[in-house]
Amino acid sequence: MNPGKLPYGGGRPPTSLLVSTIFFANTINFTDEVQRKRINEDHKLGLYIRGPAEDVGDNFIHFLSLYFGERQQFLSMELLSSCSSRIIVFFVAVFVILRITEARVRLPANETFPALIVFGDSIVDPGNNNDLKTLIKCNFLPYGRDFMGGYPTGRFCNGKIASDFIADELGIKELLPAYLGSDLQPSDLLTGVSFASGGCGFDPLTPKTTKLFKEYLGKVKGLVGEEQTNIILSKSLFLVIAGSDDIANTYFDVGIRRHQYDVPAYTDLMVSLASSFLEDLYGWGARRFAVAGAPPLGCLPSQRTLSVVKTKGCAENYNEAAKLYNSKLSSQFHSLDAKFPEAKFVYIDIYKPLLDLIQNPQKSGNSSEGYPEKLFPLSWFKVSDKGCCGTGKIEVAVLCNQLDPFTCEDASSYVFWDSYHPSERAYKVIIDEVIQKCVDQFFRSN
Repeated sequence: MNPGKLPYGGGRPPTSLLVSTIFFANTINFTDEVQRKRINEDHKLGLYIRGPAEDVGDNFIHFLSLYFGERQQFLSMELLSSCSSRIIVFFVAVFVILRITEARVRLPANETFPALIVFGDSIVDPGNNNDLKTLIKCNFLPYGRDFMGGYPTGRFCNGKIASDFIADELGIKELLPAYLGSDLQPSDLLTGVSFASGGCGFDPLTPKTTKLFKEYLGKVKGLVGEEQTNIILSKSLFLVIAGSDDIANTYFDVGIRRHQYDVPAYTDLMVSLASSFLEDLYGWGARRFAVAGAPPLGCLPSQRTLSVVKTKGCAENYNEAAKLYNSKLSSQFHSLDAKFPEAKFVYIDIYKPLLDLIQNPQKSGNSSEGYPEKLFPLSWFKVSDKGCCGTGKIEVAVLCNQLDPFTCEDASSYVFWDSYHPSERAYKVIIDEVIQKCVDQFFRSN
C-alpha cells in the first residue's frame, strides 16, 4: 500500500470504525470483578466512551486523563497486576482509531479544506528533488529512519515534516505526497500535493518549480472537470513556506545579492517577489493563502557554525534580516486583502515558536494539542544548538549519511534533525501551536 494512503481512500474513516471501537470496549474482560466495579463506578468507563462519533475522541481522552491523572498509583500497583492484558490492547486500538478519525482543527459548520497545496523549500519538500540533478536531496538513510517503516522518502527530516502534520490536522490525509513522486496516484491530486523543492525561494536566482502547477491544473481538470476544479482551488489551503534559502544562502552564504542590495533593499525585493507569486496563484484560482515567515535563521546549527559574528550563540545578522523580512511580509498582506477581497491571506509566524524551542528546550517539549503528548507526556527536548545527524553542526543533505558514526540514537530529544532542518517532533510541537490560530483567521469577520 502506498505510504500514507489509507485503505478507505484517505480523509476521515467510515463510521463503522467507531462503531467497532465501541463494540470492542464492551468486550474487555477484567479478571477481578472488584477492580472492574471500581473502574466503572469511579470513572464511568461506559459513559465516557459512548456517544456521537464527534464526541467519542474527546470523551475517551477525558477518561484517560482522569484515570491516569487521579489513579496513577492504583494503575501501577493494582490494575497491571489484576487486569487482563486485553485492557492494554484496548487502549492502543481505540487510541489509534480515534487518532485518525477527526480533524483536530476546529472549523466552522459547512466549511472545509478539500485539499492542501504546498509551495516552498526543503522544509516542506516530501521528495520532489529525489530524481533531480542536484545535491540538495535526501532520499537515503539516515533521513527517514523514524518515518513509517524507516523508509527515506526525500523528506529532509528523520520522519514527518510540517506539511504532513498540517494535512493531518485538517483531516485531509495523513501524508502530503510530492507532486514528482514516483508513487503518486491520480486520486492524490484531488486532495493536494506538495510542489516544494529543496533550495527553492522567491528570488529569481533561487530555483523554482511553480511551472509544474499549470501541469497539475490540467490533470485535475481531466479528472473532475473545470467547474469542480475551480471549487477545489477556491476552497483549498495554499501553503507557502519559502524565503529561508533566499536570505541564508542567496544573500549571506553565497553572497550573490550582497553586492547589489543591502538587507533592507533585499527584503523589499523578497516581499515584492512573494506578492507577485501569490497574485499568480490567485489568477489560477487560489483563494485561501497561508504564508510562513522566515525562521530564526541565525540560530540554525549550520549558521551558528558558519557565522563569524555571534550573539548568545546565534548569528544575529541572519536573525535581523529574517525579522525585517517577516515584518514587511505580514504588513503586505493587508494590501493583498484589500486588492483581492474574495481571497484571504494569512501570515504564519514560525520565528517565535522555533526560537522558543531553541532558547527554552526544557519547557517546550510537550504539545498541548497532540493526543500522544496528552496521554504520555514526553521528556523535554535536551539539545537545541546542534542537530542529531553527525556532529549536528554542518551536516545536511549528502553530508548527513550512514557513514557518519556520530549520529544520535534518539532524534526526539533534539530540536534539529540535521544542521538546518527541525526534527519530526519539533515540527509537531510548532504546528500544534500555530495551526488553529492560522485556520481561525480564514473565517474571522473583517
